[in-house]
Amino acid sequence: MLKDNIKSIRKSKGLSQEELAIKLNVVRQTISKWEQGLSVPDSELLVALSDALDTPVNTLLGENIPEEKTDSLKEIAEKLEIINLQLAQRKERGRKFLHWILISMCVILVAIFIVIATLGNTYMEWDYNDPELAILGVGIHSFVWIFVRIAPIVFIGSMIGIGLTRKKH
Repeated sequence: MLKDNIKSIRKSKGLSQEELAIKLNVVRQTISKWEQGLSVPDSELLVALSDALDTPVNTLLGENIPEEKTDSLKEIAEKLEIINLQLAQRKERGRKFLHWILISMCVILVAIFIVIATLGNTYMEWDYNDPELAILGVGIHSFVWIFVRIAPIVFIGSMIGIGLTRKKH
């Protein structure tokens, strides 16, 4: 009884054996022996122990005090459920974000393609003797050349990504 009560009250107060030993001016092994039932405190130490644990002596000598369970299995399951729900919500937000980025990329690619198709090759008719127009024309031509070759690959990849990130019911 006494050994169990010393241990459970000490733990409920958040004290280690070492901390309690310092308060009582004894070595840690003395506290360990009391909690193992190998020895008992004398009357003076019992009163000092009562003061250190802020617990009446009769409580120390009384019936077993049940150890507080910090978390029951049900509480742990509830906490895990909340964490899993938060992770699922974060994953869903990431999926939606990626989905809309891919849709936006497809729309932008189509818009650029429409602009290029509408303008045609009008830049080819410019007067390339003017250095500024020549640089601009070469820049536009380079962009169109790269865009026409890369955009279809990016578009197809984006369409596949949209299909993979759509919400499945």
